[in-house]
Amino acid sequence: MRTATTTTAPWTLAAALLLTGWTTLPQAAPFTPARDDEVVQRLPTRLDAAVRQQRTRLARDPQQLPLALATAQTAIERARRFGDPRELGQAQGALAPWWGLADPPPAVRLLRATVRQSQHDFAAALTDLEALSANGTVPLVVRAQAGLTRASVLQVTGRWAEARRVCESLQALRFESLGAVLSRLARACVAELRSLQGQPRQAAADLTALAREAPDDRWLALLRAELAQRMGDDAAARTHFRAAVSAGAEVYAIAAQADWLLDRGQLREALALVDTGDTEADALLLRRAIALHRLGDARASAAVAAMKARLDAARLRGEVHAREEARLALEALNEPARALTLAVENWAQQKEPADAVLLARAAVAAGRPETAAPVWALVREAGWSDVRLASLVEANTTKARP
Repeated sequence: MRTATTTTAPWTLAAALLLTGWTTLPQAAPFTPARDDEVVQRLPTRLDAAVRQQRTRLARDPQQLPLALATAQTAIERARRFGDPRELGQAQGALAPWWGLADPPPAVRLLRATVRQSQHDFAAALTDLEALSANGTVPLVVRAQAGLTRASVLQVTGRWAEARRVCESLQALRFESLGAVLSRLARACVAELRSLQGQPRQAAADLTALAREAPDDRWLALLRAELAQRMGDDAAARTHFRAAVSAGAEVYAIAAQADWLLDRGQLREALALVDTGDTEADALLLRRAIALHRLGDARASAAVAAMKARLDAARLRGEVHAREEARLALEALNEPARALTLAVENWAQQKEPADAVLLARAAVAAGRPETAAPVWALVREAGWSDVRLASLVEANTTKARP
């Protein structure tokens, strides 16, 4: 449960653990090709016949609600899998006849909240999700999914105690009829939040038990890998990342393992990993640029410039990806002051472990460790431990220490 940038990953009943905390990633800056045969952009994946047919049918009859819902759901799942934000626009377009309604049909409201969450419009997403959760006439499965997505938004924004209460509430008797999938999702949600609130070992045990129930669940493997990373258990992290990042893995999972490799100085391994993923996914292009820069590779300059151009173009379109901008500035452009400004901007919006580490590192690099005080305040409040932050404590002033 996170955003990936974002990551921004919502937990979905439709397909067990799907990614929702992924980052909404920018597109390449537009340009006019000089020749008819010039490649403008390589798309992440070609639409299969079923998706094309679905979208064609909806274009002919845009008021057909069941088809609109199915089309929007497919687009959201493709956005999560391939890290392609254009699919969010497809989802919004599919729901256009109902998008602006104050009280749309519950299923529309749920998907609208999911799109808004993925676009970092967290306040609007929570408004929709809270309305669904509080309405007893809404179908139980929709209320359950609204609860899972609401917990994800609360977690991303650092409201961990509230998120945990929501996940615990999904284990109530009234949701029992929805079966084992919801129960497992709710327990995994509680375990992850427990890991951020001073109980990492208990959380690890809970996730291990869940993995025995669903041994092939790659999302559970990713949760275990990230927890092992925070606990400093490299052997476990390596094992779980390998299980999470297998054929057909989502962009977020590949990027998460690449970050783990980058932190260990395994630059060539990180580069090989992102190069096997979708070469147009910006989350992977960012890690590629960082790895090439650290290696002193001749391709680094072009890769860094291309990534910067994408992020700059996104800003011009009103899309802000402060986490990615901060990482590029800190890790490839040698601009620590700018990185710190962006990391502060990002922290105001989302407070995942990656955001905390980014702000603390940027504060040290910029020579302004006191700027990371909000990170240490959250660490103190939640009882959260992370070896990446622990390694930065001595580099911070006494005022900023947890």
